[in-house]
Amino acid sequence: MNHEDDIKKAADEAYERAMDEINSQLDQEILIALIGDVNAGKSSTINRIVGEEVAGVGAEPGETIEVKPYKYKENIYFVDTPGLNDVRTDNSAVTLNYYKNADIVLFFLNAAGTVFSEVEKKSFEKIQSVNKNIIIVLNKIDAADEIDRLVARVRKETGDTYEVSPVSSRTGENIDKLRNSILEILKKKSKDILFAKSIKEKSATANAWIIGASVSAGAVGASPIPGSDFIPITGIQIGLLTRLAVLYNKPITKDAAKELVVATIVGNIGKSIFRQIMKIFPGVGSVAGATVAGATTLALGYAVKYAYENNIDINAENITKLYKMYREQAAS
Repeated sequence: MNHEDDIKKAADEAYERAMDEINSQLDQEILIALIGDVNAGKSSTINRIVGEEVAGVGAEPGETIEVKPYKYKENIYFVDTPGLNDVRTDNSAVTLNYYKNADIVLFFLNAAGTVFSEVEKKSFEKIQSVNKNIIIVLNKIDAADEIDRLVARVRKETGDTYEVSPVSSRTGENIDKLRNSILEILKKKSKDILFAKSIKEKSATANAWIIGASVSAGAVGASPIPGSDFIPITGIQIGLLTRLAVLYNKPITKDAAKELVVATIVGNIGKSIFRQIMKIFPGVGSVAGATVAGATTLALGYAVKYAYENNIDINAENITKLYKMYREQAAS
């Protein structure tokens, strides 16, 4: 049975829903609050997360700085204290209010220093009393030993309630994981697309979205395509296409998105594509089921990502060529 007309209808509806969500997100604002000692590497970590230098983050020891949000880009704001030991008493109430209203609080600890000192504990207790959206960033793990032990201790001392993210802003270790954790919290607030779109670093986020969509498609696509699951799979693929378009700031039309999904779902990609692209892309092994739905969604996502990053027009003909390129790469 040819489900092409049904897929087109489902794609139209999914596109409208996805664009409504995206437009709603882009009207929001994001405030990310940073707290930590001046030696905790706040500025270098933020620079790694967004992929470029962010001015206004990271106070020097002893500086007297007015605590206020710094506009990074469009509707994204960071607010940074001058350091736990440098906050003036008359700034305390203002600072705490920013932490209360922040979408995320990044609480920085220096793995190479005195981790979770009494001053840091008191500050943490104040912050968690007004905001639970905290990620504890254990930075400078490249300069410290027994990181697992440090992480376990911080978790224990904070009630094992908050994520502890060990990173190195110098080497970049685990920065992708920290960025994904930030996006997960923002997703619950329907603000993750806004943040991802605004930062310069795109690739790791695109990979996470592609694998996530592939897992979702694989979970509903246990039966061969075409079949009874093509409508939810269409929605997943349209959602992925629109998110990638916004991420790379290259809008995709409804007709173009629909054309790609139809070509992917009813086209001659085949089950073997999963085994082939599994050889090329990291993290693909997490895709559940290795079903046609999961494999084709994965292939579609990576092909579109490659096209955006290499300034290739997004259309069914070019994406099909990229599928072929993946097959040839895997076979070589």
